[in-house]
Amino acid sequence: MPTLYALKPAFQARLRPLADWLARTGVTANQITLLAAALSIATGAAVAAFADHRGVFLLMPAVLFARMALNAIDGMLAREHGQASRLGMYLNELCDVVSDLALILAFAIAFPVWGVVAFAIAAIIAEYAGVLGVAAGTGRNYAGPFGKSDRALALGIIGFLIACGLWVQVLTPFVFPAMATLSLATAINRIRSGLSGG
Repeated sequence: MPTLYALKPAFQARLRPLADWLARTGVTANQITLLAAALSIATGAAVAAFADHRGVFLLMPAVLFARMALNAIDGMLAREHGQASRLGMYLNELCDVVSDLALILAFAIAFPVWGVVAFAIAAIIAEYAGVLGVAAGTGRNYAGPFGKSDRALALGIIGFLIACGLWVQVLTPFVFPAMATLSLATAINRIRSGLSGG
């Protein structure tokens, strides 16, 4: 199914000069991976701690965009500059899960906790289903409709609307359960793809 991941090649093309410069200066893919995770954890903690000041939610779209950029850059450093490693594979997948949890769970301060937790769990399941494509012999699966990039866009929009005082309160009980449902649909699509060899 369609997903924002399809835009990744164009996004990477924009970032390639930066990735090339970082490689020349000795920055490694693993360092970028860890930076993205640290930034996500710090942002989640800041939003949760200062949620009474709605402007703090502006961190979400900014950091989510930065995280997507860093994720693209670490991949380019690994693939295009000979930095791929088993350690990098583990760091990439585990740091993605940690980052997701940090950024998603921060919203529990403003939304029903059960819905936020359900979304966090469903997001992890979707990513795990994608990773299992490697074990199934079909490769890492990024099928939609609600992969990492889509989640980042949705959370960034929610954070922006809260910060600007434009959030529609009637949506509050429903938005995170809806995103959890989309994440589970994503997991199912990835499993089907792996089973069919797609």
